[in-house]
Amino acid sequence: MSEELLELSHHSITQYRLPTTDELVPLLQIAPSKTDEERVLLVTPELADVLSTVVSRVRGPAGAVPIIPCYDHLERVWNSPMPLLLQRKFGGENRPLTRQTINNMLDSALGRAGIVDVTGEPIKYRPHDFRRMFVTEAVMNGLPPHIAQVICGHKNINTTMGYKAIYPAEAIEAHRAFIARRRALRPSEEYRTPTPEEWDQFLGHFEKRKLSIGTCGRAFGTSCIHEHACVRCSMLQPDPAQRPRLVDIRDNLIARIAEAEREGWLGEIDGLHVSLAGAEGKLAQLDAEARRLGGTVSLGMPTFSQIADQDVG
Repeated sequence: MSEELLELSHHSITQYRLPTTDELVPLLQIAPSKTDEERVLLVTPELADVLSTVVSRVRGPAGAVPIIPCYDHLERVWNSPMPLLLQRKFGGENRPLTRQTINNMLDSALGRAGIVDVTGEPIKYRPHDFRRMFVTEAVMNGLPPHIAQVICGHKNINTTMGYKAIYPAEAIEAHRAFIARRRALRPSEEYRTPTPEEWDQFLGHFEKRKLSIGTCGRAFGTSCIHEHACVRCSMLQPDPAQRPRLVDIRDNLIARIAEAEREGWLGEIDGLHVSLAGAEGKLAQLDAEARRLGGTVSLGMPTFSQIADQDVG
């Protein structure tokens, strides 16, 4: 994980055009580490915002990311100079961040957060821990294990399932032994390379997340839990550009409540009030985000739409 993180470069940010909607989707190309395989990851708006911030901070006066060499401590070789994302000024020159620097930053962030374990001691995380957390959360929310295997770049599904830290180690080992015995009798369809149709279904999930007033954040493989009453849902991420539409929805709900009260449609009033509270909550969420962005120092970072609409070289 640390090796992959430290070797991310400006060239790692690329894009993919969805064949069905012609939409440009940002991708992050990950170089392999150890026995893992090279892969590309879909970039969420949150990750795109982080990458934009990083690129903005490392750009030189001319707007380009400085090209610097780095030493691979595992392979014990010098890599070719690259526009590395994780670099900083040191002694008048640009140098790549080291594993120890990353660990120190994590320790500092956790120390400020005041997170401790059951004994009261500060918790220490390392980059690889977040990889395990991701796999655990993804599989628990319905992501098929063989899809998680490809995302992580694992050659063996057992490596992926070992990351899924839901049960005690004994239960995981027992499960892995069971899988091995079952495979010896009959090949399992559950653990295999995803078919093109399954990948299309996976990508289609992100196409269906787009809504008129924002983006649905529900996990892959899960259905809508409220019959598409999206304005009520906490998983809806409202789009700032659609604020006028949200205002129209709120005003329409207020008018419908007044009409229901006037006509005595008591069965509709409660539901309309729930929807109104949801619309007002989304507007408050947009206003809070606007205040947060307005109170920050502009670093000239590109927006998510700028990343998605052009190739980054």
